[in-house]
Amino acid sequence: MFKINTDLHTHTVASGHAYSTVDEMARGAFNKGMKLIAITDHGPKLPGGPNVYHFGNLAIVPDELYGVRIVKGVEANILKNGNLDLTDEELGYLEFVAAGIHRLTGHNLNNKAEYTKATIEAMKNPQLDMITHPVQREYPVDLEKVAEAAAENNVILELNASSYNPNKYKTRGIKSESLKLLKLAQKYGFKIAINSDAHFYDKIGEYSTLNFIFESEYFDSELIINSTVENITNYLDERQRRLNKLKKTV
Repeated sequence: MFKINTDLHTHTVASGHAYSTVDEMARGAFNKGMKLIAITDHGPKLPGGPNVYHFGNLAIVPDELYGVRIVKGVEANILKNGNLDLTDEELGYLEFVAAGIHRLTGHNLNNKAEYTKATIEAMKNPQLDMITHPVQREYPVDLEKVAEAAAENNVILELNASSYNPNKYKTRGIKSESLKLLKLAQKYGFKIAINSDAHFYDKIGEYSTLNFIFESEYFDSELIINSTVENITNYLDERQRRLNKLKKTV
């Protein structure tokens, strides 16, 4: 299996339905030989999720624990018209912003066309870095349109290992659509992230449910942004330069 020692989508107890602390997540990552993880707890609209003070105070978390780089982020909730459940100012506290559509968040989205439109509108936010689980049964999107928008807006699209976890109460992934995402990445040139969506420390970096991706003829490691720590640190550095430049023009 293709080895990846980074993970850009993990959750702590702050998410309300995850069960490990930041320290436990970092130690778990270290024990698995991981070099970098992003802490991306759910946005405040998800029941049980953290309030906005959580995200503002992430600055006190060390940049490194047990030799593992800790990226401070969020998995925000995509709402009607592509709005997120944190303001631009609140997003500005963070190093990495992911977002996805989730149930029970009051998004008022009702069909594939609306899910697609909201996702594309969300990608126009210059602070958004990644769309989580764009392949899912509950909130399907037009992958071709989303892929094209991802390339236009330099947004990462995720392949989510948790979506294929057989031990979950519901498997939301669709293998044919995930394979299609690989082909679309080759067509449009956007980057893909392979992530665990871990809600417990032992799931960090667990990508075996995506073996069908790694074994696919369409798999190309050059398209995987988190294939190396260097790729991510370069991305984060460029992100900061880009956002600083935008601030100067406002």
